[in-house]
Amino acid sequence: MKFAICQEMFVDWDWKRQCEFIAKTGYTGIELAPFTLASRIGEVSSETRQEMRKTSEDHGLEIMGLHWLLAKTEGFHLTTSDSAVREATANYLIELGNACADFGGTLMVFGSPFQRDIEEGMPAEQAYENATEIFKKALPAFRDRGVEICMEPLTEKETNFINSCAEADKLIKMVGEPNLTLHQDVKAIVGAEAETESVPELIHKYAGQVGHFHVNDTNLLGPGMGEIDYKPILKALTEVNYSKWISVEVFDYSPGAERIAKESLSYMKDILSEIDSNQ
Repeated sequence: MKFAICQEMFVDWDWKRQCEFIAKTGYTGIELAPFTLASRIGEVSSETRQEMRKTSEDHGLEIMGLHWLLAKTEGFHLTTSDSAVREATANYLIELGNACADFGGTLMVFGSPFQRDIEEGMPAEQAYENATEIFKKALPAFRDRGVEICMEPLTEKETNFINSCAEADKLIKMVGEPNLTLHQDVKAIVGAEAETESVPELIHKYAGQVGHFHVNDTNLLGPGMGEIDYKPILKALTEVNYSKWISVEVFDYSPGAERIAKESLSYMKDILSEIDSNQ
């Protein structure tokens, strides 16, 4: 397992300071939110992408991917009935995929709840078809660059499209592209009415299909800062030999970025040490 942190909570920090602190804390990866860089990813020059990549690598870090792909943008939507918007969305995902590769990343998490909601009156199956069309257009364009999109199920409070791992798996199979995989997020799994199985059960059920994993709590803070017991979750990940990235993603920044980053990683490493000692 490799540990990364989503960097949008470092809202007032320059890039070098982010890299210095994240590396010193013990993480080896950074997950970028494009909206922290520019309103559109095309506004981030090739030179800036290379400079950011070099700075992170100089600190022993990897910019491992992007998330919040469509956050704070306009004119993009995954399930819309508007064919022009679908075309624009596919083209923008291609831009994001190429930017991800430029940064040195290999994955993009598709969450963006507001940009995927099913519009009123649209049958769910049509929404699946529209999303399939977009992904089929976008995914081949950056497949050769080693970038995948990980589809993230979210709770019903956040969106009405893809609320469970099973629903994400349905879309993944409809698209049929090898670089569309499943994303699992602890907060989303625990809070979704559509999920009837526990996080450890779903880790085992979809072992081998998961491209990325987000850790957090239902109180919107990091692991170890809320009520969720991470021991069975991390134990399940070790049991399925999960060796990809685990990213800390929080939504409540009030304790401060430094405390969240330190406590989250320390908590998880302590649990993993305990698991190792008991084997």
